[in-house]
Amino acid sequence: MKISTVAQMREMDATAIDRFGIAEDLLMENAGHAAFAVLATRMGPVFGRSFVVVCGLGNNGGDGLVVARHIHSHGGQVEVLLLGDPERFKGAARRQMAMLERLPVPVQRLSGAEGLAERLAAGEVLVDALFGTGLSREVDGLHQAVIDAINASGRPVLSLDIPSGVQGDTGQILGCAVQASHTVTFGLPKAGNLLYPGFACGGQLHVAHIGMPRALLENATLQLAVNLPPPLPSRSATGHKGSFGQALFIAGAAGYLGAPCFAALSFLKAGGGYSRLAAPAGITPFIAMKGSEIVFLPQGETAGGSLALANREALLATAAGQDFVVLGPGLSLDEETQQLARELTATQRPLLIDGDGLTAVSARPELLQQRRAPTVLTPHPGEMARLTGLSIGAIESDRVAAVRRGARDLNAIVVLKGAHSLIGCPDGRVFINLSGNSGLASAGSGDVLTGTIAAAFCLGLPLPEAVCKGVLLHGLAGDLAAASRGEDGMTAQDLLDHLPPALRAERAGLPPHLARRYAGPELIF
Repeated sequence: MKISTVAQMREMDATAIDRFGIAEDLLMENAGHAAFAVLATRMGPVFGRSFVVVCGLGNNGGDGLVVARHIHSHGGQVEVLLLGDPERFKGAARRQMAMLERLPVPVQRLSGAEGLAERLAAGEVLVDALFGTGLSREVDGLHQAVIDAINASGRPVLSLDIPSGVQGDTGQILGCAVQASHTVTFGLPKAGNLLYPGFACGGQLHVAHIGMPRALLENATLQLAVNLPPPLPSRSATGHKGSFGQALFIAGAAGYLGAPCFAALSFLKAGGGYSRLAAPAGITPFIAMKGSEIVFLPQGETAGGSLALANREALLATAAGQDFVVLGPGLSLDEETQQLARELTATQRPLLIDGDGLTAVSARPELLQQRRAPTVLTPHPGEMARLTGLSIGAIESDRVAAVRRGARDLNAIVVLKGAHSLIGCPDGRVFINLSGNSGLASAGSGDVLTGTIAAAFCLGLPLPEAVCKGVLLHGLAGDLAAASRGEDGMTAQDLLDHLPPALRAERAGLPPHLARRYAGPELIF
């Protein structure tokens, strides 16, 4: 599914109206009706229940007026609270206001925060139609008071297009934001619907195309999309380990045994055929005790136990015979090893650089720009800052722009890791990955990702799709683990084993603050 920016959606609205003759009033009616459908089907019955719709004076407020009218027509009791003079409504929103004024629906203009909590408490369900995606400055004054009151009400909330207070393109919270139970977004999802921290405000997200022509929704100029890669090619029933790819992992140093092991093993566990690990000779026997399926290529060491520069020619020769090369997990920051990593970028094989390898190439980014073979980089925000020269704050404030710039300038596919990781391609495409959770924010998780990406490529996907597939599967594995063990890896039984015997004897005796952490029949902590 494509994702639009705020400006692109405005252009799509204008094109639908001017080129395709779809009336603005019809688009607004469809948006409000779609939001009402979610209200009616996902948030309980409408008939006989009370609702409060909080509206701003733009088109988002106009959508809210449509919702209010549908609530009334379906037997609900609805009140509309307006933040401003209704005479300021324009176009379709003004016409919606004129229709609502002919119905016995109370419309109150808010001039201050006095009594606001009581007014909101009159609604069993609240509808947020304050700002939509048009917000460009921090929320303050009465608007801030309204958002704070909505969040303090304890009522379920339906937000229209995006929770008010969330910036539509970046997902940043502009001062404060509505915490919605459900959000209905119109036309296409906006980046702010899917990026943290805004994503955490939206509850369950629903997409309503509202009658937009398909040509607009699938336009090639929309270069942002949800990460939904194609399936892996069918695995040959007569295949052998050579059929499913060979990968070389150049990784590890004294004190860093987990990173090379996790990377090389994850390639095999994700379906890759033949995994070679070039690691310092001194640590190879210890890694072999954990990963006996790996083929080891013990290498000469520096005095500190990392890979020596003298290994350069042999490693480049070995890399030339591989389908894929991974460089960097646990290499160390030893200057000689860092120089080796920079010189190994000369390989003409597809190359993924992670961890300490990213630190090495950040000192010479032109080495990446000069590569003719494809490159994948998997930085966290700190590594991304070193690679691009941007501050971490600038990266986090607009992750899409940062990953797009990094992929273009470094001539590489860039995976910017984090909550809802981004995959940026040199041609400007960016994919937002929706799998994964905070349980993956743990040492070794990124090393597993490198092997998973390598396997997806060796199993036959083109490299951009392989990177997308690897990121999706890696996050999905984390979600499956969280479903069975919790994001912190501790099940209810693990917790009970650490409780005093009197509490272990009867689960009903768990302290309330712990009992609230359990969910479902499995009692996941």
